[in-house]
Amino acid sequence: MDWISIFGIALALAMDAFAVALATGAVLNPVTGRHLFRLGFHFGLFQALMPIAGWLLGLTVQKWITAYDHWIAFGLLAYVGGRMIVEAFEEDDDSSPSDPTKGLTMVMLSVATSIDAFAVGLSLAMLGVSVWVPSVIIGIVAAVLTVAGMLLGRRLGDNWGKRVEVCGGVVLCLIGLKILLEHTLFK
Repeated sequence: MDWISIFGIALALAMDAFAVALATGAVLNPVTGRHLFRLGFHFGLFQALMPIAGWLLGLTVQKWITAYDHWIAFGLLAYVGGRMIVEAFEEDDDSSPSDPTKGLTMVMLSVATSIDAFAVGLSLAMLGVSVWVPSVIIGIVAAVLTVAGMLLGRRLGDNWGKRVEVCGGVVLCLIGLKILLEHTLFK
């Protein structure tokens, strides 16, 4: 597989992570270096490990996983997006919204944004292509775009406030819906 193809795949896979990071950056106030590291590291790590997992499992489990992976991604993104929308309409009680770069929320977002990378790993196994170099590039690109998305989201959040938080939640739900539709209606 040539470098241009690998980089193109990495960019395509990182778009969901970028969009989620954009929404996350808009919600957090302030966005700290710790937030940037946590989300960038985890999104990059999951994006790098999922193709390896898909490649290792190869054709063995493909028929079982492809039957419901899109439902998992949809459910996770809709849940987190829905929580963001609800929190945007709650009364301010001087507490900041929950931090999506911590705990179970971060794990759910990491899994949801990297399920497509698992499918890429399955595809690489079917093509007989080594997964190691593409996985590293996919992880690095995802990490960089996640950090960029959070920084851009923070700028938008400063200017637009709660509207961006609602839009971020809607974007997460729409990404989940897009994944679901791509795997059910537009197969």
